[in-house]
Amino acid sequence: MLRTKPQLIEAACQGDQAAISDLLTVCQPDLKRFARRTCSTTEDAEDAVQIALWQLYRKIGALRTVATFTTWLFRIVERECYRLFRGKKANEALDELLEQDIPCEPSVPIDLRLDLTRALERLTAPYREVLILRDVHELTAPEVAAQLGLSLEAVKSRLHRARAQVREQLMSSGYWLKDDAPGPHNTQGVNHVL
Repeated sequence: MLRTKPQLIEAACQGDQAAISDLLTVCQPDLKRFARRTCSTTEDAEDAVQIALWQLYRKIGALRTVATFTTWLFRIVERECYRLFRGKKANEALDELLEQDIPCEPSVPIDLRLDLTRALERLTAPYREVLILRDVHELTAPEVAAQLGLSLEAVKSRLHRARAQVREQLMSSGYWLKDDAPGPHNTQGVNHVL
């Protein structure tokens, strides 16, 4: 628990630079003890304390009541420890992947890319934006609905129609009839789904 006088906190809240400096000095040891117990590494604990002290310096004037000061400051340290832990965990998971384990992007023929681009350009705006959000940006249907302010049924309907229009345009473009392109019905084990 922080051993600070309410008068010091009040003065810091009023913008008194000397009080803010004293408050930073007084709080640091207790924050370090708390961070060492909360964070996964010593480096993370140091970083969390620095961020908490920086937040204290920048936002002490926004504090409404002196009674919430201690809770506010410890929550900053706790959230920062958790954020650093999550970030480190994600980075370690990526670092563990071997180069041969990382999937290669499938090679898409340039003709198909051009035909697909033209097909997307021909779609009306409502269909195009649903298709791009869902199939390019890989949002879920509920996320697309929320982003566009549509019902889930409307998103599914537009997506179905957009895919059908793109498929029809690709088929009529003659891509499937070009040399070395697998036919739409004899793909020999390759799935072409739009």
